[in-house]
Amino acid sequence: MAPLLPSRRVPPIGFAHRGARAHAPENTLEAFELALRLGATGLESDVWLTADGVPVLDHDGVVGSLLRRKRIRDLRRSELPKHIPELAELYASFGTDFELSLDVKDPAAGGPTVAVTAAADPTMASRLWLCDDDLDRMVTWREVSPHVRLVDSTRLAKLKQGPERLGARLQASRIDAVNLHQSDWTGGLVTLFHRFGIYAFGWDAQFDRTLDGLLRMGIDGVFCDHVDRMVDALARHAGRDAGEGDGEGPVELPLP
Repeated sequence: MAPLLPSRRVPPIGFAHRGARAHAPENTLEAFELALRLGATGLESDVWLTADGVPVLDHDGVVGSLLRRKRIRDLRRSELPKHIPELAELYASFGTDFELSLDVKDPAAGGPTVAVTAAADPTMASRLWLCDDDLDRMVTWREVSPHVRLVDSTRLAKLKQGPERLGARLQASRIDAVNLHQSDWTGGLVTLFHRFGIYAFGWDAQFDRTLDGLLRMGIDGVFCDHVDRMVDALARHAGRDAGEGDGEGPVELPLP
């Protein structure tokens, strides 16, 4: 069995991918409510900006039938289907006692998303994790709130200069976390980013084996469609952490 490595985030965040996607229609208030009720400590979605400047939560950013599809950015809020929630509606419905990861698919949505969040709860910015792959664009969102969390969402294969140089760049830019596909992570890679003070998130963690493996590596947050599996895995990890961590310091793995 792989050694149990320490997370920077204790306990790690359990992000419900698009709400409780495996249990309810994705990116709906129903899915988000169910995810929280099942025990998720974080929610995840994608954010877009309507033509009249309203941040809304949807995956594809387009609505309508195949032959009459329209982009959310070209429509007013009142023209969108009722099942697509505003970010403000999410906060109004469920409060702010959770972590929220938003993939900023529309670059124009970053600043307004932070502004809506700050208006809902001045403390929520520190629990808002905005994901993008453009570091220069991300840092501008701190002009709205210096407390917003920034996440570099990428793949290991895209790192032309390697993970160590990325870690140094993220540290210099004050990026909080890196989000990689679950298959990209190793214990050594998690340790590397932790040494730069960067949180490690893993997405597409759908099965018990994958969840358990990531948590043993010291991952700080997982994204899963199956909230019940994710919550159970986090509970197992908490039990292992209590049982195996006494009397031993962090286990060091070779860097990749």
